[in-house]
Formats: sequence, C-alpha cells, structure tokens
Amino acid sequence: MASRRMETKPVITCLKTLLIIYSFVFWITGVILLAVGVWGKLTLGTYISLIAENSTNAPYVLIGTGTTIIVFGLFGCFATCRGSPWMLKLYAMFLSLVFLAELVAGISGFVFRHEIKDTFLRTYTEAIQNYNKNDERSHAVDNVQESLSCCGIQSYTNWSTSPYFFKYGIPTSCCMNSSDCNTQDLRNMTVAATKVNQKGCYDLVTSFMETNMGIIAGVAFGIAFSQLIGMLLACCLSRFITANQYEMV
Repeated sequence: MASRRMETKPVITCLKTLLIIYSFVFWITGVILLAVGVWGKLTLGTYISLIAENSTNAPYVLIGTGTTIIVFGLFGCFATCRGSPWMLKLYAMFLSLVFLAELVAGISGFVFRHEIKDTFLRTYTEAIQNYNKNDERSHAVDNVQESLSCCGIQSYTNWSTSPYFFKYGIPTSCCMNSSDCNTQDLRNMTVAATKVNQKGCYDLVTSFMETNMGIIAGVAFGIAFSQLIGMLLACCLSRFITANQYEMV
C-alpha cells in the first residue's frame, strides 16, 4: 500500500504542475478578453453601431466573460495547490460550461455570418439615409469612409438619395484630398466624381470579414477545445488525490 502511494505521488505532482500552468494560461486568456472588451467599448463603439441594428452588449459580454475567467483561473490555481477533489471537480465543471459556450458562440458566428453581412448592409443604408454629421452612426460612417478610403455603400452615388446630400452634398469624409474639397463641388455629382473615393464601403468591409472569418473561427475553436485539456487534467488530478486519500485510510 505504501509503495503504491509512493508511485502515485510523482503523478499527482506532475498533474498539479501541468494544471497550475494551464490555469495561469487560462487566467491570461481572461485578462485578454477583459482588455479587448474595454478596448472595444472605448474605441469600437461607433463601428459596432453600424453592425448591430439595436444597441449591442458585445463589449460588456467580453468584459463579463473575461472577469469570470480571471476569477475561476485563480480559483483553479488555488484548488490545485490545495489538492481539494471537490474544488477540482467544480473547476472542471466550469471549464466544461466555458467550452460549450465558446463552441456555441463560434458555430453561431460562422453559420450566421451572412446574416451579419445583411444586417450591416441594412444598418449602413439606414445610416446614410439618416446621416446628419452629428450623431453616433454618422460619426461611424465618417470613420469607416475615412479609414477605408471608401464612399457610400456600393459607390459614392448612393449619397444622391440621402436628404443630407440635397443640403450639403457628399460628406467630406469621402474626399480623396480634404484640402481639395468644398461644399459646392460635393453637391455636384459630376464634379464630386473627381474629388471623392470611388469604391463603396460595403464590399471592403464584407471582404475583410470573409477573409478573416476562417482565422477567427479557427482561433475560437482552438481556445474552446483547449478547455478539454483543463477538464481532463482537473478530473485526473481529482481522481488520483481521492484514490490516494482512500489508500491512506
């Protein structure tokens, strides 16, 4: 019996070491999600408003998920160091819930990516029709057009149906050279054609989404399946510790 306990001790020590390393990496993942959520809320709010028809809670979801992972990552380290079987089982249960949530989110994002594109087209069209240069969506339109050097949905001519065009012309955010643009030129479609960017923003945004969707999905699934490693380590360690305690009785 004593020899068996001596044999299981190195295994328990090895599992503890691996699980502590895993929990630390898991904790780092939580910190990254929290940082991305805060960054998204502070800097991407205007862009998100063009993708979602209504106000979206995506940054808050990332902040909440990141905070929860940070807490449970620390809990995983504590449970491992303490060698508590029930704590390790609770940690494994949490990892399984995170795995399922990430798997569902990843599959949903990939399956409904075309709906996201359709929503973007609809909301971007509405943003152009309701453009006034002052509200959040108008600022988002300007940011997209300036950063991507594009204009309108399919082309700059989409602005001809906007009420804003009849008063002020095409927005200056469409200009190729802001110093060479004035309101009079931008109110004339023929003259404006030589002053503004020709490419529409919709194709540029959606092609970017399509190009990077595979990479994003691959990373998401990779992170999700990494939870299986943590679950396996936590369950194995709990089992070995329980068996070792039983043998000592």
